[in-house]
Amino acid sequence: MEDTHTQLQGDENPPPYFLVVKPTEPPPPYVGPHPLPSSPPFEPFYISQCFPQMPPPNIPPSAAGTSPHGSQTAPPPSAAPPLTRLVVTRRKRARCYGCSVGTLLVLVLIGIVVWLGVRYGPLLLSHGTNKVGDTCPPMTVNCDGHADCTQGSDETDCVRFGAGNELLVLTSNSSVYLPVCSTGWSQSLADQTCQQLGFRGSYKYGSMTMTSSSFLSVSNQSAGTIQGNVKVSSSCPGQGATTLQCTSCGDAYTSKIIGGTVAELGQWPWQASLHFQGSHTCGGSLVAQDFVVTAAHCFPKDSASAQLPSNWLVYLGTVSQYTLPPPLYVTKISIHEQYDPKTNNYDIALLKLARPVTMTNVIKPVCLPAFDTLVSAGTQCWTTGFGTTQEGAAHASPILMQVAVNIIDLSVCNSAEVYSGLITPNMLCAGYLTGGRDSCQGDSGGPLVCQESDGRWYLTGITSWGDGCGREDSPGVYSNVHSLLAWLYSKMAQQRP
Repeated sequence: MEDTHTQLQGDENPPPYFLVVKPTEPPPPYVGPHPLPSSPPFEPFYISQCFPQMPPPNIPPSAAGTSPHGSQTAPPPSAAPPLTRLVVTRRKRARCYGCSVGTLLVLVLIGIVVWLGVRYGPLLLSHGTNKVGDTCPPMTVNCDGHADCTQGSDETDCVRFGAGNELLVLTSNSSVYLPVCSTGWSQSLADQTCQQLGFRGSYKYGSMTMTSSSFLSVSNQSAGTIQGNVKVSSSCPGQGATTLQCTSCGDAYTSKIIGGTVAELGQWPWQASLHFQGSHTCGGSLVAQDFVVTAAHCFPKDSASAQLPSNWLVYLGTVSQYTLPPPLYVTKISIHEQYDPKTNNYDIALLKLARPVTMTNVIKPVCLPAFDTLVSAGTQCWTTGFGTTQEGAAHASPILMQVAVNIIDLSVCNSAEVYSGLITPNMLCAGYLTGGRDSCQGDSGGPLVCQESDGRWYLTGITSWGDGCGREDSPGVYSNVHSLLAWLYSKMAQQRP
């Protein structure tokens, strides 16, 4: 990668990755023994943000760099706030002789309102971001096991996973996510829980020592969602908390080549190549049999054809653009409702595939991080893609490339010397302030993965944007998957097979 120094202009928005390439120009073509179709009429770019701190994990070999480029000119700012309801109450003026009665009535009503606020407030407000674009009746109660909103958004953010795959559930009788007592847990409940999250079924479940004094237990009720099948309980025999994995994920072949630049087949089995009208345009990550996660800026709003699922093909299980397997078709493109193309805030999109992917040794999903997992600054992670290997290069790489990058502290990345406050909580930075190793044009939407102590790889970031490729004081910016998990699981749940 080139290591040239540049300073951000006084612009309020970050620049695209390639200052030397006009936003309307397509990514550079591939060169090789067999010509590939021409590139699409737009090109994406990448984002990043810092994760909270966590001890660095062990990471496999190989290194090389590529970096995405976008069709926009800057990463998105914070999107519009979630829609909220304003309830206005009117009170008629009472006659003099009814003042005492009226006052008493008002006090009673206030007491009822206060009780309702304490009882249901968290549940009524906890899903505000998920209701964007959905229609919900007044006083909708979230996570009560009954879908009230037209798209069911009131029941799509009721399940989370903690450290060690601990299952955490929010119900209408609890104001926080609680562990589930493993007593009474079954395979059918495991499958039901994973299926409501958008997976085809469960991979395995187990038990871990419960550390919480509050928990849920399996009830005798039969409901279509796990939140309708559990209840707040005061006792848990054995004090075991349920653990659950919905898919076998994050298992990759580890190359023995130290410091290499070319990825080997099966080394990053979740890597997807997204082709727009016949040409590689963006990367992506397989997270479930039916879903691929990528960047929102790969689908510019001013391009109707770019938002048409039939114009896109997904390729998995390949490290070469010249030996592509049969494609997978896309049936739905979901872009974060708060995505802002001016700043690339909320730069995340979800692709629903026309058919489930068959898992093989070279096609496997990457793990989604736990909600309470933080990645510390200095942690070495890896980013991969088919993008250019040098800023301004005339040709993109036909071979999948890989590069090791370090997570950079948010305060450092937002400093005046780097991105001057342009990094939002939905972004994270990774790379080196000295430059040299980075993602680049054509890598947009691809994965930034970190390996945790359990040996599995987790999707930490989504390639989004940056200032050039591998420049000094201009590290790569990635969408912070941790902060966007609720949206991702919600969309998977709404589109579950």
